[in-house]
Amino acid sequence: MGVLNATPDSFWEESRVSGVDAALSAAGRMVGAGADLLDVGGESTRPGADPVSPAEERRRVVPVVEALAREFPDVVVSVDTVKADTARAALDAGAAVINDVSALRLDPGIGDAVRDAHAGLILMHSRGTVADMASYARARYGPDPMGEVIAELRASLRTARARGVPEEAIALDPGLGFAKTPAQSMAALRGLERLADLGHPVAVGPSRKRFVGELAGGVPAGDRLPGTLAACVVAFLAGARIFRVHDVGAMRHALDVAAAFADAAPPTDEKEHGA
Repeated sequence: MGVLNATPDSFWEESRVSGVDAALSAAGRMVGAGADLLDVGGESTRPGADPVSPAEERRRVVPVVEALAREFPDVVVSVDTVKADTARAALDAGAAVINDVSALRLDPGIGDAVRDAHAGLILMHSRGTVADMASYARARYGPDPMGEVIAELRASLRTARARGVPEEAIALDPGLGFAKTPAQSMAALRGLERLADLGHPVAVGPSRKRFVGELAGGVPAGDRLPGTLAACVVAFLAGARIFRVHDVGAMRHALDVAAAFADAAPPTDEKEHGA
């Protein structure tokens, strides 16, 4: 899942696109590098980000979605939003998935929009508002952070079911870096198999995030690709299957190798001895 931020303030400058032409150009590079999905966002969730009005978010997102759906009909278009109005407009414009980083906490009406459009829904764990969900302000957990993440995502699943979203339309994301310290994000990575046990595809988004930099000794966003590759491979081996990333080509190569490793049958004694 390649990231296209139709925003002026997302933390990774290279992911920002201004206007339809820039979005199409970036999308073409990502699809050529192996992206299966394109995730369009019109509101930054970086720490301290200012909220964006629904009208402004739609103005940023809808023309890009329309263009992507037209130019890349074989690629799934996802929209990263916490607003039902934006979700409906994006789905009408050609999006097929809504990526809700609040997991229906901030606007349960997103579930209605997804149901009515027969679309997919990614429920990502977070706490707080758009302005503080990526900070450490709400990173307060007991001895089992992943247990709390799973319990809170279970509540989101109940909301989605109550809104009529089919089980098979839902993926779950532990929200790495969202309301989690580096240690808590690592606990979430270690616990991905527990999340997968809920029976839904698992998505992860560690790409160039602050926790990756801190775990690598405090490196800036521009130097976090190696750590991102490591986090995604670890997540893959633990059961994740959707990867929201900025660096599609490098990630595709790393995950192809990880998939080959996971799928390879162990050699028999005969093969080992050349029989």
